[in-house]
Amino acid sequence: MHIAYIGRSFLDYRVPVFDVLNRMTNGELHVIYGKEVTPCRVQKKISAVLGSQGIGLEGEKRIGPKVLSGYANETLRIVYQPGALSALKRIKPDVVVGDGFFQWTAFALAYRILYGIPLVVCYERTAYTERKAQWYRSVYRNLVLKFVGAMSCNGKLSKEYAQSLGMDSRRITTGHMVADTDNLKQRTAEISNAQCQDLRASWGAPKMVFLSVGRLVALKGFSHLLEGWSKFSGAYDGTSALVIVGSGPEYAALHELIKRMTLKSVHLVGDVDYDQIATYYASADIFVMPTLEDNWSLVVPEAMACGLPVICSIYNGCWPELVQEGRNGWVFDPLQRDSIVRTLTKALSSVDDLPRMGSESRSIVANHTPEHAAKAIWDACKIALGTKHL
Repeated sequence: MHIAYIGRSFLDYRVPVFDVLNRMTNGELHVIYGKEVTPCRVQKKISAVLGSQGIGLEGEKRIGPKVLSGYANETLRIVYQPGALSALKRIKPDVVVGDGFFQWTAFALAYRILYGIPLVVCYERTAYTERKAQWYRSVYRNLVLKFVGAMSCNGKLSKEYAQSLGMDSRRITTGHMVADTDNLKQRTAEISNAQCQDLRASWGAPKMVFLSVGRLVALKGFSHLLEGWSKFSGAYDGTSALVIVGSGPEYAALHELIKRMTLKSVHLVGDVDYDQIATYYASADIFVMPTLEDNWSLVVPEAMACGLPVICSIYNGCWPELVQEGRNGWVFDPLQRDSIVRTLTKALSSVDDLPRMGSESRSIVANHTPEHAAKAIWDACKIALGTKHL
């Protein structure tokens, strides 16, 4: 099967999936992406895996911002990539896989309409993230679905939303979105105890480290986490530290909030290169994700692969698959301060049980691998081609 995957951009976690999928196709996977919006380190990795079959295009024309950082559907961005349709014509795939309904999937849709080649859509959104979707987006999605042969969704919540749009459940696979878990697990194992102790010492040598990683934008909920942490650390605990790793437009505001609330146990680290992030996972005791809206936050399975229990927002689309209450973590509502405090307190009282819970995290995320993700895409392609029995 000759597959062409077209997506405007992707990050490191996608490369292992493409590697597996390329082997499944006997070397007949092509990936088309934007060179101007895909990090250079990722482009090098995709070149190492696919060689000339990783096709980077330049000269994108757009109406709207280059990077979207707000809530879903707040901003409209229309893009045109010269050469995208021509690249598909040169490749002559048996099936085209697009990333979502918008962005570069428009070229995959055009190819489907012009040449009758089956179209598969990899999809992430949930009913919650789409709660404020404008009418024209819904109309557009319903029109596109008439030409979609199959979909591969993140998980349960994404599949339910795809079905609500009218997609036949028999034409939906799940599990296409995974973190770079194997790589992170290996890198974490290579980090010495001395390295971890040195890093913890820089945070004041706390007895327990709560780690949170993400882009510092309003929708990630860090300000809400700080509000909850203020009450938690003041009333229940003075021996723990909260470490926040990330950069973004909210950095200055969060720094000021930490200063104003005198949160000496909070450490705003700033940006850490992806290739160095394993050291932070290895040095923490538990992971916290306070997002107010996420399709499938990849830092959660990353932390799990590194052996951390997780405290996860109910607004994160990955929690039904990845977080089992009391087994490997807890879920909470970041919009309710009492919920934050209550969950942090549960974690603190379970400190002796955290290593076991971290092992459970690894067991759960072991089912979410690049092999599993590649198979989800592969099966969707077979459905679209009509070669897989429904």
